[in-house]
Amino acid sequence: MDFRRFPISPGDHVLDLGCGAGRHAFAVYRRGAHVVAFDQDAGELAEVAKMFDAMRLAGEAPEGTAATAVRGDALRLPFPAGSFDKVIAAEVLEHIPDDMSAMAELLRVLKPGGRLAVTVPSWLPERICWALSEDYHTAPGGHVRIYTRAELEAKLKSLGLAVDGHHHAHGLHSPYWWIKCVVGVDNDTHPLARAYHRVLVWDIMKRPVATRMAERVLSPMIGKSVVVYFTKPAAAGRRGQEPADAAA
Repeated sequence: MDFRRFPISPGDHVLDLGCGAGRHAFAVYRRGAHVVAFDQDAGELAEVAKMFDAMRLAGEAPEGTAATAVRGDALRLPFPAGSFDKVIAAEVLEHIPDDMSAMAELLRVLKPGGRLAVTVPSWLPERICWALSEDYHTAPGGHVRIYTRAELEAKLKSLGLAVDGHHHAHGLHSPYWWIKCVVGVDNDTHPLARAYHRVLVWDIMKRPVATRMAERVLSPMIGKSVVVYFTKPAAAGRRGQEPADAAA
């Protein structure tokens, strides 16, 4: 996620759909947003809620902001239409068989004029992972499709969203997943996988110049994720205005 392309203003109401461990939710909370971290995994949400509490105690979030963790179904979001200024859906749509219904819900809860950021696995790195390991994409809860960027954009445009641009990210991460697919996706003890994982952790924590430069070179070619930005027009189409039963 590039917050220069997807700026968060103090007081924005932001939904992080499929928040996982909460990385994006924490980032927008620090920027002064009122954030809802949403996921199906109760265990991860409990840890996210603990982190929100720790951030409040440490003064990491501006005064007056709010952060909550909510469990639910992406196909029936428990929020009224037009609840959020910004919505983030990072690495989640590839897990949902009925992705068009999930996309329609994202549109519904987004305010007219609001912005959406979607990330999914990039086509080429993902195809390599699928070719290297059947377990990678057949495990319960795993990826059910490989998007091209054109397909992702076309589906969301068909609902009335306007495309604002895109970029690729995490060029250093693709080789790690290729290694995992070769040695076993659940094999975290293999020396090569462990060594590469340490490099990724070091990169995230220290952000050295050398790896930042490598990331800029590699991401357009083999970036693990593609990030696409959208805007909901001020005069939204009928489908984006229909409230879900849960919000009626």
